[in-house]
Amino acid sequence: MLKRGYYDRFGGAFLPEILVATFDELERVFYEAKSDPAFWYEYKEIMSTYSCRPTPLTYCDNLTRHFGGGKIYIKREDLNHTGAHKANNVIGQGLLTRRMGKTRVIAETGAGQHGVATATMAARFGFDCTIYMGAVDVERQRPNVFWMEQLGATVVPVEEGTRILKDAINEAFRDWVGNMDTTHYVLGTACGPHPFPEMVAWFQSIIGQEAREQILAAEGSLPARIYACVGGGSNAMGIFNEFFEDTGVQLVGVEAGGRGLNTREHAARLASQDASIGVAQGYKTYFLQDDDGQMMETHSVAAGLDYVGVSPILASLSESGRVRFEAATDRDVVAAVSLTMQKEGLIPALESAHAFARAFQEASDLSAQDSIIINQSGRGDKDIFTVADALEDSQWKEFIMAKAEGYHA
Repeated sequence: MLKRGYYDRFGGAFLPEILVATFDELERVFYEAKSDPAFWYEYKEIMSTYSCRPTPLTYCDNLTRHFGGGKIYIKREDLNHTGAHKANNVIGQGLLTRRMGKTRVIAETGAGQHGVATATMAARFGFDCTIYMGAVDVERQRPNVFWMEQLGATVVPVEEGTRILKDAINEAFRDWVGNMDTTHYVLGTACGPHPFPEMVAWFQSIIGQEAREQILAAEGSLPARIYACVGGGSNAMGIFNEFFEDTGVQLVGVEAGGRGLNTREHAARLASQDASIGVAQGYKTYFLQDDDGQMMETHSVAAGLDYVGVSPILASLSESGRVRFEAATDRDVVAAVSLTMQKEGLIPALESAHAFARAFQEASDLSAQDSIIINQSGRGDKDIFTVADALEDSQWKEFIMAKAEGYHA
């Protein structure tokens, strides 16, 4: 029997002694809440009245006809409050923070969506809020920084290391060590020490619960495939969760292929041969690391996927073969954003567009009786400058136009 917090050989809680009592408290409160039907009722009530759930499952007729294969549905987490799936997790952790009697929350953020969601939750519940964000991400996600600050949060640019998401996580943990009595760390993805992977996946499972009901209502059958982007893994775990037992449904996680898997300028852990098993930031999983265990630099056009590790739950599902992992390059991702805008009037976030890119490559392989679901985990407003720069670049523009003519070719 596996020890609690482990998923085959991944997971665990590798903690400094000073944090053990804090994690014991968090685990106890989480499991008490998880076994309390009133807690889930209150959570769903808030998500309904405050965050507009359930989010729709949108049938995309134009894209379906464009590819000529399976019917394409999109789970619209971009319509969740703050524009991404992140609200699902932070509202849940906000309720836990209140149960623990703490008055301050801290968080890390990459693309800024988790930071905005945490700042929004803090305003809603009346908590003080500090957000740690890599200095590189502060510059490329300036609109989200503005909103975090307007919501009352203090945004701390992290200048150490490579100045991206992993460095923001490190700084958040340092803050927590010094402020455990008053502060809860609202970790944003299904990574980190136990109970965070299980806890974040549980709150995000609302996506899959809704999607299952919606696709059965629309089609009378389950989808052939479900696609989700994978950074840490929270949106993927959220939509995959309700389909694990349905072996006829292929689950496809799409990582950041960056400038190509042959370049090492990517952030693909499970879709590449560049990652190895290690222990960092309190848990065991696949990391992009060198032979000495030092974390390697990563690259992605999408700040939210630019992370060296991956959920231990997804690492286990990869090894068991239940989830297939692929990678999408920066160019394919921007092309997918452009095509989705032109065909459906939808603007997926660059992170979400990794799932779109892979789904577009495979859609024509399916029959007209099949359906697929793509999880649009966030909206692309935040990426306006990055996408605009890419569309103005003459080489990228030529590539994107060619993709729009025959994406699956």
